[in-house]
Amino acid sequence: MVWSEQQLLHGGKYKIEKILGRGAFGITYKAVHQLLNQDVVIKTPHESLRLAPDYPNYGEEFIKQGQLLAQLSADLESLVQVRDLFQEGDTYCLVMDFIPGESLWNLVQRTGPLPETDAVEYITQIGSALNLIHGVGLVHLDISPHNIVVSNTGKPVLIDFEIPGDILRDSNVSSHIDNKPFRPYELYYQGSRHATVDVYSLAASMYYAVTGLNPTESIYRKYDGEELVPPNQLLPSISDRLNQVILQGMALEPKDRPESVHEWLQPLTEDDYFISLSEVDDLSSDVGVDYRPLRDLLIRRKWQEADQETLAVMLKATGREEEGWLDIPDINTFPCTDLYTLNTLWVKYSNGRFGFSVQKQIWQSLVTESVQVTPGADYEYETYCRFGDQLGWHTNETWLDYVDLPFTLNAPQGHLPVSYVGFFSGWAYFAFFMGGVSLFSRLEICSI
Repeated sequence: MVWSEQQLLHGGKYKIEKILGRGAFGITYKAVHQLLNQDVVIKTPHESLRLAPDYPNYGEEFIKQGQLLAQLSADLESLVQVRDLFQEGDTYCLVMDFIPGESLWNLVQRTGPLPETDAVEYITQIGSALNLIHGVGLVHLDISPHNIVVSNTGKPVLIDFEIPGDILRDSNVSSHIDNKPFRPYELYYQGSRHATVDVYSLAASMYYAVTGLNPTESIYRKYDGEELVPPNQLLPSISDRLNQVILQGMALEPKDRPESVHEWLQPLTEDDYFISLSEVDDLSSDVGVDYRPLRDLLIRRKWQEADQETLAVMLKATGREEEGWLDIPDINTFPCTDLYTLNTLWVKYSNGRFGFSVQKQIWQSLVTESVQVTPGADYEYETYCRFGDQLGWHTNETWLDYVDLPFTLNAPQGHLPVSYVGFFSGWAYFAFFMGGVSLFSRLEICSI
């Protein structure tokens, strides 16, 4: 049966809110833990599975694998946490955390193809969890961008396990239509439960993340002779190594794929991969500043460390390392070459979300809007606050302390870098008034 909204389960412990999705083997619901007032997800077998010959044995397998997932998820940040396991009538129920955030599918739909380093970071974290999962004999079987959630803290989390094990290998339950581009053909016709199924699906998810497009469905490749378009033909900026890794993972025949997720991802975890991505960066400096440490932090998405390194190199470029803060005259004469290098690195490795030029554009739009509303009026402080609101520096009429700022790619457009405006001192408004606007003027002079 399919439960309706407000349905109470487990003696009133949980209340159903809505259906989140239907997969090949299960239905997931958003529910509320009544006593704790916490959102949870409850997964149950698909109602059509009751027709399968081996369904009477399904409960034992469901419980066994649910217990394994609970043990694994306790130590894996990239795997949704299992909180409860119970039976409601003859229906088995697995209770998991509800992850506030955005699915990888929706993230790409909203922002477009992800920067290569972001996509690799997300998929390798999911891959690390899968390595351990495969090590205990489990296979996910339904990996797709819909089942990878990027949490509000910027961490990717794998959700919505299919856990029929080998009990229902002959079931004719069809895949959810949204997930078909991410499933290998043998999963439809052979009931495969090998790790290479997850390798294919994870590679297909990477394909989508870096191109913004679904790959050709495997059944059309197998039986209609359709070709899989290489990712770098759709987006030439994709590196040759990543292009090759994706194609290897999406090899049509299981025997042609790497046998494990670890083997498949190995070329993307080596240091020379990150070095090769950054070889084309122009790290020029007119004053002898080394921008390689900043570049490496940005490549690895260590946003807070990169922000602090940005302040450090700006202080070095202006000779104000001892003072620890930027002086207006030095900002007004900041080397254009160095300012260009700093801005280019931030814009490139945030896929255009962060950087001085991004902040300048937001600032200029607000100043122009203020002048148009009432020409000649003094909108300075109000404009500063609105600017801070848009960048996530100011909220509820308060300038946030540095320790309270988010350092993720999901932060507002233009949120970083921020240290240069003096948040460490707690004088955010004054620092921006004195330093930020001067820097934006310098960007104009430097044609940035």
